[in-house]
Amino acid sequence: MNKKVFRIVVGLLAVAVGGLLYWNLSQRQELNEMVEQMVIEKEELQEEYEDLALQFDGYQQMDIRNDSLQDLLSREQQRVQDLLEELRQTKASNARRIAELKKELATVRAVMKDYVRQIDSLNATNARLTQENIQVRQENKEVKTRNEQLAQANTKLTETVTRASMLEVTACIPTMLNKKDKKTRIASHARKLQFDYEIAKNITCTPGLKNLYARVMTPDGVLIGEEEGKVFPFESGEIPYSMTQEIEYSGDVYAGTCYCPLDEEYKVEKGVYIIEFFCEGNMIGSYPFELKK
Repeated sequence: MNKKVFRIVVGLLAVAVGGLLYWNLSQRQELNEMVEQMVIEKEELQEEYEDLALQFDGYQQMDIRNDSLQDLLSREQQRVQDLLEELRQTKASNARRIAELKKELATVRAVMKDYVRQIDSLNATNARLTQENIQVRQENKEVKTRNEQLAQANTKLTETVTRASMLEVTACIPTMLNKKDKKTRIASHARKLQFDYEIAKNITCTPGLKNLYARVMTPDGVLIGEEEGKVFPFESGEIPYSMTQEIEYSGDVYAGTCYCPLDEEYKVEKGVYIIEFFCEGNMIGSYPFELKK
């Protein structure tokens, strides 16, 4: 081999080695950036939970002369504490559980909003409590603004989490039906709740028949339609459901309708209800809705 050929071979080898080193450094940098992003997402979600826990602490300090409401607040406060502790112990790399905890946070916020409304109503009936809680209301207003900002940030973070093959209910429209299955706007006439929902397109999801479960919660946190034996597996145990149906999912957008019958003796109350959707062991959607009349 003459010197000219030898120099060309050495040059090519040098370029190849340089390219490999550059690619290796680039991959390592991308991995580090992904790890850092996941850690940031977990820290920001933890801050949101801690802020919500502080809000519950503030309400517990108030003179709420309603034992039922006080018990509900205590229950939700403990739920926030349990979720916060679970979040602290969850590894930042566990993207699925972090996403589920974000959905849990949205559910607790919706429930808390109704509790705030009830507390304000109680305060309005007592002049002394109204005067004492002026400062608290102002703080709540500031907290609400901060929560809205955090919710916007949370939405952006949620979009960055890989959903893989997990389904997602992206829309849900509730309708009240009377005993003749006609639409009604009067809550006391409702004998059935109709939910028109939509599941997003997901080409990574395995197509086929799937069992969809739904839980409908009253403003007091009571599950509608709960019966012994009506349970489905979720996480490490089983939880009751309001209704279920089998759907055939092809990977494209799926539009469906499900119904939640109401017992004759059940009296529909006004307030904020919540419907949660579950499929294949995951909560795939949570939507609050209000019955006004």
